[in-house]
Amino acid sequence: MTGQGAAPVLARVLVVDDERPALDELRYLLERDPRVGEVLTRDSATAGLKVLQETEVDAVFLDIQMPGLTGLELAQVLGRFRTPPPVVFVTAHEAHAVDAFDLRAVDYVLKPVRAERLAEAVRRVVDGADRTGAVADLQVPVELGGVTRFVARSEITHVEAQGDYARLHTTSGGSHLVRTPLSTLEEEWAEAGFVRIHRSLLVALAHVAEVRTEAGRCTVRVGPAGGAEGSGPGHELVVSRRHTRELRDLLLRRAGS
Repeated sequence: MTGQGAAPVLARVLVVDDERPALDELRYLLERDPRVGEVLTRDSATAGLKVLQETEVDAVFLDIQMPGLTGLELAQVLGRFRTPPPVVFVTAHEAHAVDAFDLRAVDYVLKPVRAERLAEAVRRVVDGADRTGAVADLQVPVELGGVTRFVARSEITHVEAQGDYARLHTTSGGSHLVRTPLSTLEEEWAEAGFVRIHRSLLVALAHVAEVRTEAGRCTVRVGPAGGAEGSGPGHELVVSRRHTRELRDLLLRRAGS
């Protein structure tokens, strides 16, 4: 039940899972969330796609491993929609987290699903819906000692190319290697304010604290000056000549918006 009072933020959601117990459990938990209105369910990705072609939904909660069309394949199809709905993957397998990241999933929930964990996934979808004109904070899967963990994209200060991989540097001073080329991240994260400042560097405009030009050499500092408590000392990054003017223009437009 959605309860009384304000209308739910997510008026209609779709749940797709080929296992009936899992499908029923997800529907039960979502129907209890006051932020969720109507819950549609389908037991195959093909049936789910038919719904999505005929009906507008505010979010899709999607299993990955299903006979025939898989959840990942369905998400790829949704990515070609003019306005694709947010996708939350709900699966028993950690191994697909990186693939989910590549498909811009809002969240990745492991089975058996806990009510509080699903509520967190709903919150992430709602936060994205509430930010008119803004981009929802992507949760980026990273591998730490064989365990998949998630880092919020908003915590990433800059990204450094390392061959076919990229190293993500965060506000905490830590870094994580992901198997995604810098060129791919440049294209996919442009809307979130990540810009190239060098052939091997992307920087998050939101974390640029200072731009300095000395003797024709431009640098930016990301992160707090001197290192705030619980954070790294910041990084000074060199901006290539070809990217200097573009970066200045972007920062001026951002300051004036």
